[in-house]
Amino acid sequence: MDSSIEGATEAGHGDSGEGDPAVAGVAAQGAADGGSGRPPGSTEAGAAGAGAAVTAGAVAAPPVSLSPSRVGDFMQCPLLYRFRVIDRLPEKPSEAATRGTLVHAVLERLFDAPAAERTAPRAKSLIPGQWDRLRETRPEVVELFADDPQGERLARWLGEAEQLVERWFTLEDPSRLEPAEREMFVEAELESGLRLRGIIDRVDVAPTGEVRIVDYKTGKAPRPEYAEGALFQMKFYALVVWRLKRVVPRRLQLVYLGSGDVLTYDPVLADLERVERKLLALWEAIRQATETGDWRPRPTRLCGWCDHQAHCPEFGGTPPPYPLPVRGAESPGVPQGRMGPG
Repeated sequence: MDSSIEGATEAGHGDSGEGDPAVAGVAAQGAADGGSGRPPGSTEAGAAGAGAAVTAGAVAAPPVSLSPSRVGDFMQCPLLYRFRVIDRLPEKPSEAATRGTLVHAVLERLFDAPAAERTAPRAKSLIPGQWDRLRETRPEVVELFADDPQGERLARWLGEAEQLVERWFTLEDPSRLEPAEREMFVEAELESGLRLRGIIDRVDVAPTGEVRIVDYKTGKAPRPEYAEGALFQMKFYALVVWRLKRVVPRRLQLVYLGSGDVLTYDPVLADLERVERKLLALWEAIRQATETGDWRPRPTRLCGWCDHQAHCPEFGGTPPPYPLPVRGAESPGVPQGRMGPG
């Protein structure tokens, strides 16, 4: 690791879809890993301006911004994006995503302790309390273990969370880190008017001003051909930071707790400009789909993870009536065609 970044954060020193690997990396990571550990109805989704809600009956509204999760949804399947952002169909919690949320909370809270007390036993001791808090703030997660009266499956699941937390200590030393920000909400508006929003797990800043953006993943590192997709989320965050602070982050770092890998990338301005162009193109496609009501499914192997098969034409389902005005529509119903893989 770059010594200027590592030393800067030491205490006492300032401290997939088919085809396009970028699409597959973003989409497959979210499906298999629970993504960032935040469910579709989480803070990031809400901050993303009409992220998927977990309750029915929300008033439909056109999208107003993009987050990394919603970018991944649209690239994976435009119809999935519609279901989550416009229809706001409810989704059941998953064990993987909920475990990711729990582990993220533990790693964030550990930094409340003095540096010398940031140990693996201390971190694991936070798990029961953070699980209780999660059940209070998101009661729907209780149903994950409704059929587990003896608590055996819950105990195994909590044990898996402990293993992920413990593995983190083999990858980073929190006693030598003093993050500048944790769970940092960021938002920037581009010249086009597009708003970009998200939540960054951790930001480390060197005394010289160099910035490292860190994201925790509770799944396994992607295969090399999908690494670019995994880094797209980080470049998204880097773009927002650059737009806000006019500083290009020195390093982007993905910490994969499931496999014990760390993926890093040192971006340059040209990387961020390319990401901005791609986001603008995606936003134009989203705008057109919003106005026409033409949200097509893109069938891939990831369909097996989808909660919305009952509403998807690929599975014989029918999408709910489109809740927004449709440009040039002759009838309330807009048939959903099909988009080929990749």
